Amino acid sequence: MPRLIVIHYTAMQSCAEARARLCDPAAEVSAHWLIDADGTVEQLVDEGARAWHAGAGAWGDVTDVNSASIGIELANPGDAPFPEPQMAALEGLLGGIMARWAIPPEGVIGHSDMAPGRKGDPGPRFDWRRLALQGLSVWPDEGGAPKDPAAFGPFARGFGYPDLEEDLLLAAFRLRFRPWHRGDMDGTDRAMAQDLARRFPFGGVA
Repeated sequence: MPRLIVIHYTAMQSCAEARARLCDPAAEVSAHWLIDADGTVEQLVDEGARAWHAGAGAWGDVTDVNSASIGIELANPGDAPFPEPQMAALEGLLGGIMARWAIPPEGVIGHSDMAPGRKGDPGPRFDWRRLALQGLSVWPDEGGAPKDPAAFGPFARGFGYPDLEEDLLLAAFRLRFRPWHRGDMDGTDRAMAQDLARRFPFGGVA
C-alpha cells in the first residue's frame, strides 16, 4: 500500500513528449499521474500498482520507494516556474490521493528528498510552502535554537532523509526548504531540521 507521494518534474520540453516516454516500455520509466502546465491531469498507472518513477533512494524506513509510493510528474523543463493552473490541479490531486490512501502530509516528498545528490526535482522553483499551508505537505518552524547545534545530520535523517553524507543532506534539505540560501550550514538549517524531526518523523528516530 502506498505510504508516500513523490513529486517530480519531467525535464522535457512538452507534456506530449513526456507522456510518450512515460508510456514507452523501452524507456523503463513510468508514473501514476502526469499534470500538464495548463492543469490537465492524466492517470497513466493505477494507484495501487507499482510504477517506476523513483529509482534508487529511501525515505525513513522505506527503502524500495517505487513499491511504496505514488509518483506525480509535473510537465516542466526543469528551469521554469510552475503555472497556477498546474499547481491548483496538483493540490486537488494530492488531496484526493492522501484521503484515499491515508498518506500524511509528511509523506509528500520530492524526488530530490529521497535521492539526495542524484535527483534535483521538483527543483528550487517549486512552492513547497504553498502546499504546506493547505496541509498537503509540511514546513518547518524557522525560529528557535537546536538543542544540539552539531546534530543537523541526525535531525535530517529523523525527518526521513536517507543515511548519506551531511553535505548531500544539506543540499537536498536546502533545495526544498531554503532554495536560494548559500554558504555554510547555519543555525537556521539545524533548527529547521530539528523541528521537522520532532514534529514529522517518518519511520526515523527524532
